[in-house]
Amino acid sequence: MLAILMAELDDDDDVISIEGPVELIDGELMIRIPLTAGGLELEPLIRRGARIEGDFLVVSIPPELAEHLRIGEGSLVVVDNQNNRFRLTRSDANDRDVH
Repeated sequence: MLAILMAELDDDDDVISIEGPVELIDGELMIRIPLTAGGLELEPLIRRGARIEGDFLVVSIPPELAEHLRIGEGSLVVVDNQNNRFRLTRSDANDRDVH
């Protein structure tokens, strides 16, 4: 289950930004975005690789994108709808030193 670390809705321009972990489900990297946290608004922006399961928008992350972003199971990613497009980026939190 996606533990949302950050969810924002900017009323000025309706930008949704959600940070959460990548999960490994049935051998595929995915993120699960609660519909109530912006999944419903993000779903129409995704061209392929997404489906609604229960209360979540489940988005598959292609291996090429995961490699390019240097993400894997447990990595944090940010999804948003800036410029009216679905964007998935590596969270800066992955690069912070843990002491």
